[in-house]
Amino acid sequence: MNSSEAYSIFEQSINDYHVNDNIDAPIKNPYEQKDIRHLFYQKNWIDAVQWHLEDIIRDPEIDALEALKIKRRIDASNQVRTDMVEFIDSYFLDVYKSIQVKKDAKINTESPAWAYDRLSILALKIYHMKEEANRMDATDAHRKACQEKLMVLEEQLKDLCTAIDELLLDFEKGDKYMKVYKQMKMYNDDNLNPVLRARK
Repeated sequence: MNSSEAYSIFEQSINDYHVNDNIDAPIKNPYEQKDIRHLFYQKNWIDAVQWHLEDIIRDPEIDALEALKIKRRIDASNQVRTDMVEFIDSYFLDVYKSIQVKKDAKINTESPAWAYDRLSILALKIYHMKEEANRMDATDAHRKACQEKLMVLEEQLKDLCTAIDELLLDFEKGDKYMKVYKQMKMYNDDNLNPVLRARK
């Protein structure tokens, strides 16, 4: 799974989401569950829904109870997103488990799945910035500013894809090794969050 393959799946998910453009639309993942592409599609769909939840909650006139409901939905989505990243990393750990790591091999600051997480978010940024750059009810100045931002995002895309592919190549050659730490989020845990613990 190189960066261009992953990005293509992210674009497919984003385009599919925007057919209905509804945070409650059911996901119709086109890939079989055992296929790694299933995880990548699912991951980006979660990101797309959360992107729009973040838009909704910033409405200055949103009802307070509705805002709380959306905030809790975002929190739950973040936990699922983290779990998905860890599933994807498990896949890469399995892929590279038989690689003979060199004695001078180095560790990377982030795992492949967290790099792909950034690529998924970047795909969403590019999709929505393109929308803004082409929005006919916006001013010329707005469209021009968004086009300039889009150019920066597209340069970032090239750099990130290059970095991901080079990282995977380093793993294949044994120049780097994978080491994955679970996120261990504390605020969702009844035993680790003191507020939740007090409610038990």
